[in-house]
Amino acid sequence: MSDLILNTKQSFVLDSISGSLYAAKNNNLTLLDFNNDIKVVARSDWQKDKVAIICGGGSGHEPAHAGFVGKGMLTAAVCGDLFAAPSVDAVLNAILHVTGDSGCLVIIKNYTGDRLNFGLAVEKAKEMGYKVDLIVVGDDISIPENPQPRGIAGTLFVQKVAGFVAESGGSLEQVKQAAMDAHENTASIGVALTSCSLPGESKDRIELGKAELGLGIHGESGIETIELPTANELVALMANKLNQAKPTTENALLLNNLGGLSPIEMNVVAKALMESEVGQKAKFIVSGALMTAVDMKGFSISTIQLSETIEPALIADVETESWPGMVAHRELPTLVCENRVTKKEYTASYDEETALVLRKVCHSIINIESQLNHLDSIVGDGDTGSTFSAGASKVLAKLEANELPLQDIAKLMTAIADCLTSVMGGSSGVLLSILFTSAGRDYDLNGSLPKALQAGLDQMMKYGGAKPGDRTMIDALYPALNQWVEQGFDAAIKAAKAGAEATANMTNANAGRSSYLNSDSLSGTKDPGAFAVETVFNQF
Repeated sequence: MSDLILNTKQSFVLDSISGSLYAAKNNNLTLLDFNNDIKVVARSDWQKDKVAIICGGGSGHEPAHAGFVGKGMLTAAVCGDLFAAPSVDAVLNAILHVTGDSGCLVIIKNYTGDRLNFGLAVEKAKEMGYKVDLIVVGDDISIPENPQPRGIAGTLFVQKVAGFVAESGGSLEQVKQAAMDAHENTASIGVALTSCSLPGESKDRIELGKAELGLGIHGESGIETIELPTANELVALMANKLNQAKPTTENALLLNNLGGLSPIEMNVVAKALMESEVGQKAKFIVSGALMTAVDMKGFSISTIQLSETIEPALIADVETESWPGMVAHRELPTLVCENRVTKKEYTASYDEETALVLRKVCHSIINIESQLNHLDSIVGDGDTGSTFSAGASKVLAKLEANELPLQDIAKLMTAIADCLTSVMGGSSGVLLSILFTSAGRDYDLNGSLPKALQAGLDQMMKYGGAKPGDRTMIDALYPALNQWVEQGFDAAIKAAKAGAEATANMTNANAGRSSYLNSDSLSGTKDPGAFAVETVFNQF
């Protein structure tokens, strides 16, 4: 079975509908129970005093269709099984339940099953004396001159316009004409990087690095397979096709997540869209997962030419669960600010003894880059050596360029802290920068290098959360600094070595990436940070 969260294939749709009703914030929806397999969601506050609007089709497009039932949009949604048109009886029962003297407009997407089943239900309702009409939406422009274009996310524009006119008291004829006008002015196109998951089926159709342009919302193949370009290039390509098919002078846009795009990707697409050719003409945009294809990783773009009747219909408030509302086009909100974070100023100076020590420290770290990476590949993500080497190389470059204040130890440690944060990724660069920043401040007050480094280590432990025994560099650095203060530097060298060796016997890590590993992965391997500390002290 494919990777879907479900109970059974048979209960998938009804479970989904039930869950949506449990979580519905407006409390204005109801599931119509006909004591059979019919699945219809309708307004619970409906009075049959205006034209009813019905939409529906196969499920798998959530929140369409039930998510758009509510005052100002749909009166009822008829839900079929996954990607399957609902039965004629289901549609007919929905029509009979919601239709009053004002009549009912049925809006469907252009798929054969929907046309046949909804069409027959409409004809049966007419025979029973009900005032009913139907409009078929085909907004997909991916195949030029296609006599039967598919209905995709642009259908929501049509529903929104029709719902507004119906809520405003329009007649069935007026509601249908408004829906037809909206349809005539709507165009849509989609793209996807993967197909969608279906129970018991694989979705591995589209190759990595490829995209299918012009696909439908049921997992159908796209019109063409393309190399996946940048977001800007992809949106520009789609915008150009939309503009060629149905040029607009002032439009509204619908950016639809087909189900699998992450929020960060959707934001990137939204930026590209608003800065594209069609985006520059947009007065409004609505965005979100509105008409999905289960979990398809892709999106569609719909445009609609605005008019004096379409615009107010689109921006009117509704009481539905899933219509997010149109947002007026705006310039990118940006506030120009003064950068008030400045680096500490210092004057470069030279001291031979300090330069010699600093050079030894940097070279000792650079020389063990591969060893540190190897150790970290066992207990972490394999980049400790590269990260530490980058920091040491930066400091060394500053040293060789005579750009460090070697005669002022307090300022030197602050300068080292700035070097480390500029090139060391992850947490290690920040932690060491905290240590040296705090040490520089303490040295300025007390003038003792080992005690200043102790003070810096205290702050590093405070913010980082690690302590001796947690299998980190602290297990070597903490005892080494203690011994330096109490017994001298020779004792510090021995303490650093002993501390690093002790980490090889620690089978539980309580900090860093090693904390996610089991004891078998840690046993017999030194912590790479502790080994780096041991190596630095061992140079003297």
